[in-house]
Amino acid sequence: MRLLNTSTLALEEHIGDSIPRYAILSHRWENGEVTFQDLQSGRGPELVGYSKITGCCAQADEDGWKYAWIDCCCIDKTSSAELSEAINSMFKWYENAAVCYAYLSDVRENEAVSLDEKDSSFRDSLWFTRGWTLQELPAPAIVIFFNQAWMDIGTKRSLVELVSEITGIQDLFDWSNASVAQKMSWASGRTATRVEDMAYCLLGGFSTLQLEILRMSDDESLFAWREYVPYGMTSGMLATSVTAFQASGHIQQLNHPKALNSQR
Repeated sequence: MRLLNTSTLALEEHIGDSIPRYAILSHRWENGEVTFQDLQSGRGPELVGYSKITGCCAQADEDGWKYAWIDCCCIDKTSSAELSEAINSMFKWYENAAVCYAYLSDVRENEAVSLDEKDSSFRDSLWFTRGWTLQELPAPAIVIFFNQAWMDIGTKRSLVELVSEITGIQDLFDWSNASVAQKMSWASGRTATRVEDMAYCLLGGFSTLQLEILRMSDDESLFAWREYVPYGMTSGMLATSVTAFQASGHIQQLNHPKALNSQR
């Protein structure tokens, strides 16, 4: 695993048991992001996205973390093997992080309204609409939100009700017990730059993902989807898109405690 030294901003390789504790960044990709090649060539400081790297590393260093992981510059995306490994390991990397910094570049500094007000820039942040950030919210135990000025605006725990309302994830700390249909509904309102990215952030191509779920699970909520089918056409058992699960956020597994209680 390639990590940034938060003091020197140099990349270091760590393998297996030698991987130290690290902070991890969750953010939206924007113009001028710094790549692995940019850091290696020394071009990084010339790019707009470099301030995101220095901000993350400064915060991690202040919090006592010697290392940080940032996807844009810690992965060599010119290597198909490394990129594939990163995609398959991404959830685990976020889950294993000591802390996750969610940087919301469109949340204004010194905003006049509170975070939970209807027109707050926190509620409207595009971070909540991106496909990749879906797994970056539930996976880490600790998530700290920062606005565009790198000011701490709350944590996943302190903002749990508001973040649950925005994302539709009913239990941010017990998400693994959600039904397949519920998990699909969380992704239904999100977007990605490329169509295939939406599939990747759901851990594989969408049809392949559903077949894998069928193979490994008896959760029949996988079939609890609704999709418009033009007259004269037929649909199979599997949804063609994650958007078909948009109205499935309330569907629970029958063996889930909440579902069992509702049957009594």
